[in-house]
Amino acid sequence: MSAEGKLLQFHELELDPRILKAIADLGWKEPTLIQSTAIPLLLEGKDVVVRARTGSGKTGTYALPLLQKILNSKLNASEQCVSALVLAPTKELCRQSRIIIEQLAESCGNVIRVADIAGSSTDAVTQRHALAERPDIVVSTPAKILAHAEAGGVVDLKKIETLVVDEADLIFAFGYEKDFKRLIKYLPPIYQAVLVSATITDDVARMKGLCLHNAVTLKLEEPELVSQEQLTHQRILAEENDKPAILFALLKLRLIRGKSIIFVNNVDRCYKVRIFLEQVGIRACVLNSELPANIRIHTISQFNKGTYDIIIASDEQMLEQPGLKNKKHKPRNDFESSASRGIDFQCVNNVINFDFPPDVTSYIHRAGRTARGNNKGSVLSLVSIKEAAVNDAVEDKLRETFALQNVQVIKNYKFKMEEVEGFRYRAQDCWRAASRVAVHDTRMREIKTEILNCEKLKSFFEENKRDLQALRHDKPLRTVKVQSHLTQVPEYIVPKVLKHCVNTTVTHDAATVSKRPRMSSAKAAFERQTNDPLLVSQVDYGKKGKHRRKQAK
Repeated sequence: MSAEGKLLQFHELELDPRILKAIADLGWKEPTLIQSTAIPLLLEGKDVVVRARTGSGKTGTYALPLLQKILNSKLNASEQCVSALVLAPTKELCRQSRIIIEQLAESCGNVIRVADIAGSSTDAVTQRHALAERPDIVVSTPAKILAHAEAGGVVDLKKIETLVVDEADLIFAFGYEKDFKRLIKYLPPIYQAVLVSATITDDVARMKGLCLHNAVTLKLEEPELVSQEQLTHQRILAEENDKPAILFALLKLRLIRGKSIIFVNNVDRCYKVRIFLEQVGIRACVLNSELPANIRIHTISQFNKGTYDIIIASDEQMLEQPGLKNKKHKPRNDFESSASRGIDFQCVNNVINFDFPPDVTSYIHRAGRTARGNNKGSVLSLVSIKEAAVNDAVEDKLRETFALQNVQVIKNYKFKMEEVEGFRYRAQDCWRAASRVAVHDTRMREIKTEILNCEKLKSFFEENKRDLQALRHDKPLRTVKVQSHLTQVPEYIVPKVLKHCVNTTVTHDAATVSKRPRMSSAKAAFERQTNDPLLVSQVDYGKKGKHRRKQAK
């Protein structure tokens, strides 16, 4: 930011023309507040802690000065070496960071090389080959890069000039504290460090003491969420039994349009909602944290490309509160359960809280999946009586964020349950069909499919064909039969105010009746009589319109 308080533009940040060309190709018109403020400090070589809300351009904030620094160092560099290390807590975040860095470095030709050893490949041999080529930038989770550093001979981190810790508040929360402390020992004594985070927690403060020196902390005076003009908050007060019917009506009547994320509170609930939507003829995909990373990445890619307009995702409380651990079940090492944090869903128009989030922080992170950049979005929450207390806490937080008093920030969505009463019975049938057994079988079928398609297991199955045979001829899983009539919306259940704007799908018989011309009562009586198969077998019409009836023998 300039001395006059005016935001600096990209061409005023002293960036290489090749980087400016990549910025233009990406369609970035002007820097965000955090970019305009932090990039000059990073170009000066200062350690910086960047605190900014989700969707504010944090990745570009550290990627642009990082690329500029590498281009400058290559002018006098005598050998190729790893000069930058970017750490992220999940494989998806590693992949997203690598993609953005590669897009910004594309106009530089082959001058800058980037290796992602967490998000792009899980094969240790492939990772070693990538590191052996000594890329300029390595993107990884702390555990992955630590394993290679301790193995020795593959990667040399002693020439690192820049360390970036993305989503720093999650690094410790996801159990990477010991890995991070051990990794620091392999870095040189002097390097530039950048910590990027949506929140400044005690863990981030401890991490700051480990790797930063005289750091500048940028905690910009901006709300955690975008303004109400860009992001609208709405709610529907509804009990659990009414939620399926409401979701059914909202989607089938197209009251909600565009790409949407439906949030629930656990993975099983994801599949229950998905089976329910399949019953009513709505295609959706599930972000299942228990499947391999490449499958999750493929699911996100399909949603971003528009193959699916609806994705169903979940939060896991253990991620936000790692102290809450079940003694019977050890915490998983694959910490990518929460879809409310970090994952880059693109062009999301709506966030639908089918289950209201368990706390205020989760609500803010869910809402951050939409209205990113300069795009507009909406958050619609279905709130039951049990969830009312958390809803009130969110309301208070939003009032505080937007400096409002006695103003309802989460507006009541204009929805009358009695007008969509006809949807209730259909929705209840479909919701009952999504039973616990159906959810279990759906998840098992998905896992079985991934096992059969897994590249790593192909050689195993070639040597153990009986195992493959047993897997293919396993007990057939139950499937929920989709009843075609439930996918249709008869005209009689559509509210009157929406009949002019909703395309209904009616049954063939109803369509035939609606197209039949009106007739007099006498003619209708005649039609009923002549169509009686027990009375008349044939009707002959004369030239003058007279008819003769032949009695059925």
